[in-house]
Amino acid sequence: MSAKSHLKPAGDWDLLRHPPEFSLVLGGPLFQLMRRVHLSDDALMMARQRVIVIAMLAWLPLLLLCAMEGQLWGGTVAVPFLKDVEVHIRFLVALPILIVAELVVHRRMRPLIQQFLERNMVPENGLSRFKAAIDSALRLRNSVSAEVLLIALVYGLGILIIWRQYMALDTATWYATPSAGGSTLTVAGMWYGYVSLPLFQFLLVRWYFRLFIWARFLWQVSRIELSLVPTHPDRLGGLSFVSGQVYAFAVLAVAHGALLAGNLANRIFFLGASLPQYKAEIAVMVVFMLCIVLGPLLVFTPQLSQAKRSGLRAYGTLAERYVREFDTKWLRGGAPANEPLLGSADIQSLADLGNSYGVVQDMRIVPITRDALLRLVGATLAPIVPLALTLMSLEELLKKLIGVLF
Repeated sequence: MSAKSHLKPAGDWDLLRHPPEFSLVLGGPLFQLMRRVHLSDDALMMARQRVIVIAMLAWLPLLLLCAMEGQLWGGTVAVPFLKDVEVHIRFLVALPILIVAELVVHRRMRPLIQQFLERNMVPENGLSRFKAAIDSALRLRNSVSAEVLLIALVYGLGILIIWRQYMALDTATWYATPSAGGSTLTVAGMWYGYVSLPLFQFLLVRWYFRLFIWARFLWQVSRIELSLVPTHPDRLGGLSFVSGQVYAFAVLAVAHGALLAGNLANRIFFLGASLPQYKAEIAVMVVFMLCIVLGPLLVFTPQLSQAKRSGLRAYGTLAERYVREFDTKWLRGGAPANEPLLGSADIQSLADLGNSYGVVQDMRIVPITRDALLRLVGATLAPIVPLALTLMSLEELLKKLIGVLF
């Protein structure tokens, strides 16, 4: 054991011997509540039970209250409950996806810290800062005050301002009727506005909070001088395991696409709008998802750029020395007379050196792959695609289908 290793703090040794599992979702007051009511365990299992209980808490009372008020299918309102596409997608599709996404992201991120250490990405003099970044992220994830603030934000901003001013339909619905002094909530609307929507919005903004923790953690790690290897075959200096985490967030993209699809469906079915009118909204949603999921990875761009420049310099110098010696030996008579050219390892070494230099040249300074980009865009747009059917009648659709098949 070297003298340098003896100087390593005890906490750093614990990190190397027993790297913790990194999770954005395995903590916080709501997680502890789910454990106490036996809707979760320490590994976030029992997802089916959580989906059923939470979705029914948000949706089932609305069904019963609307049935009691006679606004289930018909009645005097323009948008009865069972015809409200947005509310069903929100609570029966998007909400379960947000809950399932916790398990997906948790499982994908568990070995993250171990990967940093196994690949020797963090040098010895950066272990203390790396451990501090982990501890800071976990403290923020477990913060009680943070979740209390999120609840206040949901009721103060999400319900009273955003929903009432921008999201609610400007027509008589099962949850509210327009009046001169503003919309008047029905009994079902009160549960919707003060229980169901806040519950959903809390789960949604808690995901934004987790993405903030993720971005903050990556930024703190990027401040450490990582041991990047320019010739690593992943073309990212060995950081591909970090960029690979974005695939777990594709589930969130589906949930956001479903939310937008539900909102647009209501406006198309009940307000006479058409899908092309909302091209800007769709584009904004796609860009928003790309920014919140892929944006945090850009913090590694400066280090990747520096590693690529250093690699090109180092391997360029090495290549210069080698090709000059190769030229002298094989093209200018420097090779021994009894050394055959055929089968010489020098030629293979020259090719290997060229391949190594090519890997450095192809190294990406932006840790975002085209596959990740396309997958996120596809996941966001997938729930919106069925709305394209509203652009033509069923008769036209059948004619086109028959024309394709026959």
